[in-house]
This record gives sequence, structure tokens and C-alpha cells, in this order.
Amino acid sequence: MLTICDTHILLFWADDPSRLSTPASAALDLGIQSATLACSDISLWEIAMLYTRGRINNRAGVSPTAYMQDILTGMAMTVLPITAEIAELSQGAIFSHGDPADRLIAATALAHRAALITADEKLRVIPSLRCIW
Repeated sequence: MLTICDTHILLFWADDPSRLSTPASAALDLGIQSATLACSDISLWEIAMLYTRGRINNRAGVSPTAYMQDILTGMAMTVLPITAEIAELSQGAIFSHGDPADRLIAATALAHRAALITADEKLRVIPSLRCIW
């Protein structure tokens, strides 16, 4: 069964694992071992945007592509596309979240009937969304 990672979870794992909660860290470890972790393709766009804006600490001096590829490889991550179903779900009334990327990430978890690892309180209150934090 897939477990979806919110964008900030990928960044926490890569740059500051101490920011992960104990349940999130355990879910990531299990997901890496079983190769069942996934993210929405919008997460790659968010990371590239943050990287370009200098909001990601680039200690190693690698390109944005190499940075993202290191995360995807290290986490044995599957990247899931935004489908028509996910796009429609993201516009549902269950979302009070104004951030379109977060809505798409949550909708990806819903469409795949997967848990979402997230610290985002606005997503964690959605009744139909199984969240790990």
C-alpha cells in the first residue's frame, strides 16, 4: 500500500530529519524498506521553486535536479502524476486549504486510498484523509 509524502516531508528527510515526528519517521523507514513511498509530481515543482528562491540550504552545491533525484532515489520514491480524478478531487468542498499544491497532494492521497505523511494541520483535519504525523 502506498504512503504519500507531503513536500515538506521530503525536505525534512533530506535536510533535517530531527523535524520529523516519531510516527512520521517510522512510516518513512517502513516505506523506504518496502518501496511504498510516493509523492505527487507537484512536489517536484514546489522543491524546484524553493530551491530557485534560495529557501533550500544547498550545502553540497548540487543542481536542483540532482538534489531532487537524490531524494527520490534515497527514499525509493514513486512520483505520481496529477490525473483528471486528482484535479477534480482537489477542488472538492472538503478542502479549506487555499494552497493549490497542498490540495493536489492531499487529493493524490485520497485518489490512491493512501495515508499522507504531513505536518500540515489544515490537511490533518480533513476527515476522509488518513494522515501520519
